[in-house]
Amino acid sequence: MEVGDEEIGIAIVGGGICGLATALALHRKGFTSVVLERSESLRATGGGITIRANGWRALDELGVASKLRQTALPLQGARDIYPHNGKQQKISYGGAEARCLKRSDLITTLAESLPVGTIRLGCQAISVKLDSLTSYPTLQLHNGSTIKATVVIGCDGTKSVVADFIGVKPSKPFMLSEVRGFTVYAGGHNFGNEFVQVKGDKNTIGRLPVHDNLVYWFVSHQVHGGQADPSKVSKDPELIRQFTLQSILEEFPSEMVDMIRKSELESVSHVRLRYRPPWEIVVQNFRKGSVTVAGDAMHVMGPFIGQGGSAGIEDAIVIARSLAPALAKNYYKKWSGRNGMMVEVGEAFDKYVKERRMRLVMLSTQTYLLGLLQQDSGSMLKFVCLILMATLFSDVIRHTRYDCGRL
Repeated sequence: MEVGDEEIGIAIVGGGICGLATALALHRKGFTSVVLERSESLRATGGGITIRANGWRALDELGVASKLRQTALPLQGARDIYPHNGKQQKISYGGAEARCLKRSDLITTLAESLPVGTIRLGCQAISVKLDSLTSYPTLQLHNGSTIKATVVIGCDGTKSVVADFIGVKPSKPFMLSEVRGFTVYAGGHNFGNEFVQVKGDKNTIGRLPVHDNLVYWFVSHQVHGGQADPSKVSKDPELIRQFTLQSILEEFPSEMVDMIRKSELESVSHVRLRYRPPWEIVVQNFRKGSVTVAGDAMHVMGPFIGQGGSAGIEDAIVIARSLAPALAKNYYKKWSGRNGMMVEVGEAFDKYVKERRMRLVMLSTQTYLLGLLQQDSGSMLKFVCLILMATLFSDVIRHTRYDCGRL
């Protein structure tokens, strides 16, 4: 869609989970926004996404949880299997809600809950700058046009142009990559309602039932300097799948190998896992003027505790709740000429960042330590990580009891 030079109130850059959730949270509070999505269609890459109890509380606030619950089975717990010694470890979820959703179901449900015209597809923001006369943030689009906004919220992922404008440091890669996909069992599977991980020496296979006929799986690989990274081998799903099968064939149970071999080819994807160090979240400024970031643009983390997506939805709730008073105070004014409002929006974003910071520090610390334990970090560093995990995160599901509050 071609967009001419224009002025709008609230621009949300990025139409992923966090961007759509933020637009919906603002809509529920009575405020309109425009979501600028660079792709020609809504992005649903990544296959499945685990939503733990805290994420479901946030989705309830957005009014979409009931519909989404109909698409996925509740998970009863988790089980880790170590094939080299035959040991198993069960993890109870304590009755707390957890489900694995198809990412496309979540994206579609959020999008369909928004007013028509909220989402602009094929609209890529390539830079952000401040207007020299008004100091309003101005988005430069890929087609040469510009959008001047009073409020800009960057939900544009790990390569965020909004984060670059604010001065947020780039995220860092784990020495891990992950291949993901779905497998359909037309006659039903017999895997039960648990999240299973089989942990080998170099690879880990995870399996989560979505419903009785669909399973989401992932394979995480260690990446070494001289070793091929599946994310660099090819963008061809068949070649990615074959690479993955070769790496797991000898070490893992035949039912796991068969699950990947029979996966839906179009669902197979790969990604290099990335993170933002917890010490950066402690000190980083995530606001500049009336511009802020949320989701992966703010706190990309490894998938090891299933909180990346839910943390972004929590961000959406807190942004809307923090921003609403400033927006309501200026509701009957035109968007242009609101110099006083710029200050109030900045204060609202400071409140949002302050409320989110320690929650994100704890999530990022836990996922950072788990990532170091999965990659080839050396025995001494792994020993330190184990001590820190036992000290800080002995309650392994504490992060799911968090409540981001009412919208």
